[in-house]
Amino acid sequence: MDSVPINPAQIRAGRGLLKWTQAVLAARAAVSVVTLNMIESEQVTPRARTLSAIRSALEREGVRFVGDESEGFGVLLRRPAA
Repeated sequence: MDSVPINPAQIRAGRGLLKWTQAVLAARAAVSVVTLNMIESEQVTPRARTLSAIRSALEREGVRFVGDESEGFGVLLRRPAA
């Protein structure tokens, strides 16, 4: 799942698709709101395990990270089948 790198804009977009606040994502990823805010605003370079936790929290709810350097990056939402 972690083969495609993710960036701050994708994290913000993923939250937007789920209508999550930073506090919700931070809680679900077990990171602080301050850390998430700093990552999303590109004030810090996040640790790999922090990005992995954020990615996993979003992917559990159906967010998929797509793209590459040549095509650009994005997100899409695929809700899990009931």
